[in-house]
Amino acid sequence: MEIKLKFHYKGSKTEEIQLESEWMDSKAINPLVSDMLKTGRIKDIIVMDEMGNEWTLKEFKKLMEKIEEEPRNPVIYFDGGYDREKKESGIGIVIYYDKGEEKFRVRSNAKLHELDSNNEAEYAALYNAVERLHQIGVQKTLCVIKGDAQGVLKQLAGEWPCYEETLNLWLDRIEGKIDAIGLKPSFQIISRNENKEAHKLASQALQNNIIDSHLKIDG
Repeated sequence: MEIKLKFHYKGSKTEEIQLESEWMDSKAINPLVSDMLKTGRIKDIIVMDEMGNEWTLKEFKKLMEKIEEEPRNPVIYFDGGYDREKKESGIGIVIYYDKGEEKFRVRSNAKLHELDSNNEAEYAALYNAVERLHQIGVQKTLCVIKGDAQGVLKQLAGEWPCYEETLNLWLDRIEGKIDAIGLKPSFQIISRNENKEAHKLASQALQNNIIDSHLKIDG
């Protein structure tokens, strides 16, 4: 978690002023605050995260103890594929997240029969990825969403309009789920090669090779 400190400083010959630190990893807070307090010139320290939430030092300590048991730092990869002859779709999702000092990876896919295009499969893949985050217990945090579906990500970011009613319904569903679990998403368009893990899962789904794994990983 990235945080910054807001505090009041009063020198021996200066007026009291309010200052802010730069963003830093939350793990750096304890030694920094300890040094700051030794000066005797710092008071009213407030901790703020990237979501705009603020805590006193005591509140933040309790929060960090709780966070150690919760999933955080989620990164989503998603992809969708469509077989026009069979009118079948395959979706693939990969999620990486941290919990305590450990790292986890979710790999999942599914074959869907009610979709009408490759574009719709991309939206369905992302919706299912966000739903899976909810099931894992991820909430009220930053989330990186990566994919090679430029249209989906540009439309979710509000940079491109969406004129198709069906796709607009998917946009509403995805945005509703993101809001419901309190995610603050950042969207990153990546190449097909960078998205090959999710792409392979979507292709495997079309071949009836269904995968659903949730494992602790190294590194």
